Amino acid sequence: MMKLAVLAAMAGSAAAFAPAPIGKTTTHLNSFEDEIGALPPVGFWDPAGLSDGISQEKFDEYRLAELKHGRVAQLAVLGYIAPETYRFGYDLTPDGLVNTNDLPNGIAAINALPFLGWVQIIAFVGCVETYGWFTSPTGVLDLPDDILAKRQTAELQHGRLAMLAFLELIRHDSQNLTVPGFDGYDNLITGLPFIYN
Repeated sequence: MMKLAVLAAMAGSAAAFAPAPIGKTTTHLNSFEDEIGALPPVGFWDPAGLSDGISQEKFDEYRLAELKHGRVAQLAVLGYIAPETYRFGYDLTPDGLVNTNDLPNGIAAINALPFLGWVQIIAFVGCVETYGWFTSPTGVLDLPDDILAKRQTAELQHGRLAMLAFLELIRHDSQNLTVPGFDGYDNLITGLPFIYN
């Protein structure tokens, strides 16, 4: 047993002096290093290897999906935080039994929202997706290339942050539903107490 341990230790120390393998660089990774959203010090970051061996068209499809998810996450974070401070106060049903002031915030609103409330939300999102509202009349901003690239990078970064923020809001709210008051706070936003006054 002792000889086996000594042999294993010797093999491990010999491996320390072996030449290090040289990593292969792919042309696909290098071709995406200059894309919008690649920032120093990380640069183009793809830990899952989703961009390995894909075409520029497929990369653009992935980037469009990232952009759309980021925009939805920004709206989701806003929709999570805004009801903490303000309610519109309109009726969700024609009979006036359910008002937006009566709905709880966060995940608890999923079960409290009536069917007609879901119909309103789905119809609005469907119209935006179908007719493309909320876009520039020309489809793109008329800005110099350097400013446009800076703004596109900022939008991607804001979307990435919003995706993480929304996941944390959902995690926090889910844990609070499971164990009420687990964090000892009455409100979701604890760093800005003046918004509740």
